[in-house]
Amino acid sequence: MNAMNPNEARLLARKRELTQRLGKIETDLETTRHPDSEERATERENDEVLEGLGLQGQIELTAIDAALKRIADGTYGTCVRCGGEIGRERLEAVPHAALCRNCMG
Repeated sequence: MNAMNPNEARLLARKRELTQRLGKIETDLETTRHPDSEERATERENDEVLEGLGLQGQIELTAIDAALKRIADGTYGTCVRCGGEIGRERLEAVPHAALCRNCMG
């Protein structure tokens, strides 16, 4: 059995957290609307915030899945653009990073 990449556990934990959060956002968005028009306006504003958070969560989940695939492929820590090494500090800060400092721009 291969040793787990140190960031793999962090990526998996974050994926679980995001999946739970996105499920709650979806449930909140499906909640029955308040009959009062002022309350409905506030709910619509809240829905826009929730949708934004949901979109950001989906983007991060996609990046996490890609990072987990790179771990499985043995290419984790290699920049997907230039093929150079992604620094350990960068991967510790952003475990799903796909680009090295030079390529991230």
